[in-house]
Amino acid sequence: MPADDNTADCILSENVRRDVFVVIAAYNEERAIEEVAGGVTKLYPNVVVVDDGSRDRTFQAAQRGASFVLRHAVNRGQGAALQTGIAFALSKGAKFIVTFDADGQHRVEDIQHMVAPIAKRDCDITLGSRFLGNTIDMPTSRKITLKLGMLFTRFVSQIDLTDAHNGFRAFSRRAAEKIDIKLDRMAHASEIIDIVQATGLPYREIPVEIRYTEYSLAKGQSASGAFRIVIQYLLGRVLQ
Repeated sequence: MPADDNTADCILSENVRRDVFVVIAAYNEERAIEEVAGGVTKLYPNVVVVDDGSRDRTFQAAQRGASFVLRHAVNRGQGAALQTGIAFALSKGAKFIVTFDADGQHRVEDIQHMVAPIAKRDCDITLGSRFLGNTIDMPTSRKITLKLGMLFTRFVSQIDLTDAHNGFRAFSRRAAEKIDIKLDRMAHASEIIDIVQATGLPYREIPVEIRYTEYSLAKGQSASGAFRIVIQYLLGRVLQ
């Protein structure tokens, strides 16, 4: 999903784009990561891929597309990989940090809409919403699972979102400094919502487009996987 080479339509200045660090957690994404990371790099020069102990050649493929490639020696989970990437971006002086999926579901063009309200100081956190925006080829079963997840989040976390489990997020530096993900695996998505609420910082949902492909659906969570994530999240809340 390469970005358009014509940057004239980007609403963010070149200086702002240099301050944006895009963090991509990748596990066994050899097929997609070079194109995904390379597409982002065309507009945003600071792309951080965290290879989360992949068993394939994700690390080598990421090196051909990303500005920075980090590697976990063992697979720790997406939450841990994002925390590693966020900490690295902060150490490099990032003013804005975006989390972006490795499987090609997200559009590079939407990054500007995620960052712009933060750059204008309208808020400190933006959360992508496919239900305010658009979905392409989303199976009905996936829609039902996501809607149930939204209701669960509203009940447990007491935060009103239309899309509680979208990996497309953006943070100001001061917001990112408050992100400390403890749940290493997929339950981190719910944990981040709790962190957003706990920061007390202003946030906003932003319409984004999510594109489902055979590849991205194979990488996604099943209904049984979603149930396991709920259990991990609830246990994490109890043990913290």
